[in-house]
Amino acid sequence: MRLIKEIPHSRYLIQVHEYNSKYLLKITLDSYEQIFKFDKDSGLQVDDLDDLLSEDFLSNCLTRFISMRADSLKLIMSKK
Repeated sequence: MRLIKEIPHSRYLIQVHEYNSKYLLKITLDSYEQIFKFDKDSGLQVDDLDDLLSEDFLSNCLTRFISMRADSLKLIMSKK
């Protein structure tokens, strides 16, 4: 997996990787991450991602991170 680009953001670590003829958009917050895969021949240009990452998309990512954290805490608590 090769790092292609990092997109600056105040809350997330946003990286674009290239792997097996795909672009992987990786969004990380603390110890949680979400990965979105796109075929390289889908027409998506890496340089366009900055503009495509809308506030709505990133807000939905935050909602998923909160859900991931809640699930993680439930899993840990079920072992006690």
